[in-house]
Amino acid sequence: MTRPVAVGDELPALKRTPGFAEWNRFAAVNCEFVPIHMDDEEGRRAGYPRAIGMGRLQWSYVHTMLRGWIGDTGRIVALSLEFRRPSLRDEPLAVRGRVLAVRGDGERQEVDLEVWVEDAGGAVLAPGSATVELH
Repeated sequence: MTRPVAVGDELPALKRTPGFAEWNRFAAVNCEFVPIHMDDEEGRRAGYPRAIGMGRLQWSYVHTMLRGWIGDTGRIVALSLEFRRPSLRDEPLAVRGRVLAVRGDGERQEVDLEVWVEDAGGAVLAPGSATVELH
């Protein structure tokens, strides 16, 4: 039997403050050494205060939050994000989620979620949705 999940439940937030070391590792694994992500001057040339974070790094943080919540027996069925604002190096991020709908029985449930990445001021950088399966 799966754990009780109800509409309105909030997922535990995943908090990160990614700096150059995290960006460099992520860029190395994903072949994403794009100057705007690695060089503050390139970020300023593009109109930002410094280098901007990779959207796919925000994606990976949402994935990490979901995997932590669903555990080893659950699975991510669908995930979508809309990148609206970039993150900046060394600025705190929080990944959050909220249950929108629950379907199924005690053996298996599908859960629809609202998910998002926000900055330290609470501005949403990447809103999205997910569906997970709990066993």
